[in-house]
Amino acid sequence: MGFTRRAALAAAVLGACAAPLGGLMAQSFPSRTITLVVPYPAGGPVDVVARLIAQEAGPELGQSIIVENRAGASGIVGSQAVARAEPDGHTLVLGTNQTHATNQSLLKSTNYDAAKDFTPVAGVADIQHVLVARKDLPANSAADLVKLAKEKPGALTYGSTGNGSASHLAAELFKTRAGVDLLHVPFKGAAPMTTELLAGRIDVAFATLPSVISQIEAGELKPLAVASATRAAKLPNTPTLADQGVTRVEADAWFALFAPAKTPEAVVDKIYRAVAAGLAKPPAQQAMAQQGLTISMKTPAQLGAMIPGEIAKWADVIRISGARVD
Repeated sequence: MGFTRRAALAAAVLGACAAPLGGLMAQSFPSRTITLVVPYPAGGPVDVVARLIAQEAGPELGQSIIVENRAGASGIVGSQAVARAEPDGHTLVLGTNQTHATNQSLLKSTNYDAAKDFTPVAGVADIQHVLVARKDLPANSAADLVKLAKEKPGALTYGSTGNGSASHLAAELFKTRAGVDLLHVPFKGAAPMTTELLAGRIDVAFATLPSVISQIEAGELKPLAVASATRAAKLPNTPTLADQGVTRVEADAWFALFAPAKTPEAVVDKIYRAVAAGLAKPPAQQAMAQQGLTISMKTPAQLGAMIPGEIAKWADVIRISGARVD
């Protein structure tokens, strides 16, 4: 038997054994505590969602899930650690559109490939972005804003929570799709951006709904549009951008679970089913709603299909706009 034939036979045998081994691993999984890495500081929305998953999915799996905050470098530190972990399902990361999409183009190196170094486990939740304006801006809709911006190219300003942030990229996507020129004014976080918007020193901004809902309800800011495929439950009378003729500007911030690459499919399925069951409970749904989050479960296959498109979409925005992180 020649070398090539022996190699082919060995590969066939290994392939035949892989599925049963994965099934056996799933039967004994989880055999110890699961670590869910949050690549951001404690107390933020990603941390809140992770702790809710740990609380609700742990009992479904019959094992504890501990949350470990490993912040740093725009989410790279924690994500990289999970990419290099043993692919047995006991180490997961709650990634975001930053860690698993925009970082790939914004940063020179992440030391991981978001599409290749992870196994998609579950899409979990979204936060909608809303296009808001200072209350005295002579525009009451996105359509009005587009008209005003075209009448005064480069005269209107938009704020963001920082260069390369989700709010920055959402606005750049809007500019491209609407064909308008707005001047970017970056801030260091949501609080100073909102303060300047309330003071009328900037004109508009793309903000996460939870960060501005109280000001909208108080009449201090005007919601012009929702940058999502659907209207926001808390703003039922505010149309989406697509409703107003500006299409393909979905800019939801999303949270999703990932395991290291080559984690057995049967193990991934077991985790997905536990998370889906846990987050389907009324207390979990209420907790998410209180944080301004929308539960948006996606199967491993759905999440896996979404990631390349997200990477490509934001890569185009970053290339066209020249966006860079601070």
